[in-house]
Amino acid sequence: MTDNGLDADRARVAAAVPPNVREVCATLIAAGHEAVTVGGAVRDALLGRAPGDWDVATSAHPEQVISLFKRTVPTGLQHGTVTVVTGRGIDSHVEVTTFRGEGAYSDARRPDHVTFGVPLVEDLARRDLVVNAIAYDPVADAFHDPFGGRDDIAARRLRAVGTPVDRFREDGLRVMRAVRFATVLEFELDAETEAAIEPALPSLAKVSRERVSDELHKLLASRQPSRGLAIAERTGILAQILPAVPTGLAAWKRPVSAWLARVDAAPPPVRMAAVLADLADPTSDRRHLDRATVKKVDEVMRGLKMSNDERELVAKLVGVAAAARESDWSVVQVRRLLAEAGRALAPHAIDAWRADGASPQLTATAGDILASGAPLAVGELAITGKDLMSALAMRPGPLVGKLLAALFDRVLDDPALNTRESLVRIADELRQQLLGDG
Repeated sequence: MTDNGLDADRARVAAAVPPNVREVCATLIAAGHEAVTVGGAVRDALLGRAPGDWDVATSAHPEQVISLFKRTVPTGLQHGTVTVVTGRGIDSHVEVTTFRGEGAYSDARRPDHVTFGVPLVEDLARRDLVVNAIAYDPVADAFHDPFGGRDDIAARRLRAVGTPVDRFREDGLRVMRAVRFATVLEFELDAETEAAIEPALPSLAKVSRERVSDELHKLLASRQPSRGLAIAERTGILAQILPAVPTGLAAWKRPVSAWLARVDAAPPPVRMAAVLADLADPTSDRRHLDRATVKKVDEVMRGLKMSNDERELVAKLVGVAAAARESDWSVVQVRRLLAEAGRALAPHAIDAWRADGASPQLTATAGDILASGAPLAVGELAITGKDLMSALAMRPGPLVGKLLAALFDRVLDDPALNTRESLVRIADELRQQLLGDG
């Protein structure tokens, strides 16, 4: 990289370093220690992206860091980490970690032990990707980039630090991070680094599903999730973390390219549903919510330790996903399907169908129904149970609920009936029929 390029990079990172981070480094250096900013913030500043948290790495041991600052929190002393509090609010917290070497990773997640007192280059050598192994000294305005991270950023390339297989086997989450960074940064994953993923999958299997889900969420929030999902599919990651997806693709005879296109086309809130949409039963009635599919998807989401709200959203969206494969719809059929999905979920269902190439008739009709305000639940009727009891001199009991359900069924066929007068009249007729049948 040219000197002009180096000067531009220094200026870019120097402008991005927050004053409190610079002051922490200056204090450590004035006391005779090395201190640099490291990791993702340096990488993002070089890319012109808004950096996240700025981390400081230092030759000072934790007790020395604590002695130099008025307010500190012993965040993780066993790993050499101290949080320096420089003011008020979370933005004033600066995480400072001692340069360290690491022992073996018996659990494929964390080192069995760490060693303090190693040189900076050894500390950088333990990091996952070369673009994350760049340090910047804000006092000297100098980079420490022993593995060529700035060159990789310029080439938009991702490489593992050192031997890729060793790096990934140490910590199984690193394969997910590599795929996520390739997606979010829109970098190409180096061929040797990608080839190291499959041999490291046993290490990924040991990683908690919460951590895997966190990486998957970040990937799906990117501009083009297919970049990473394609890598996950061809390297075996997908088959390990979501084995039901390849099975679903085979059942629907859907090519991977069409699956990837659907996920990219889906808005971020429904992308997880787009990933799982092929778990829908190909033989199910496509005009109704498939409750067996809802149950199956809920189990998949539980396995990924997803939140209750996300599980419900995704499971129901996949439960109506097969509707996108049906071309001939009546307004009543669409209205009934939206009612089964529920009003809160209905807009997401339309987005998911549109991403899956559903017929314009389905998506346009569904949009018109939502815009019309037609009732999609008993609670949206123009009459309540209390109203019925008052108008028809009824006592509380199961009959009230039966009448409301029957009224809602009528209104799904004809929303124009949703007036108090019409519903009271129909309810009176239905009550007489029910009592007569009884």
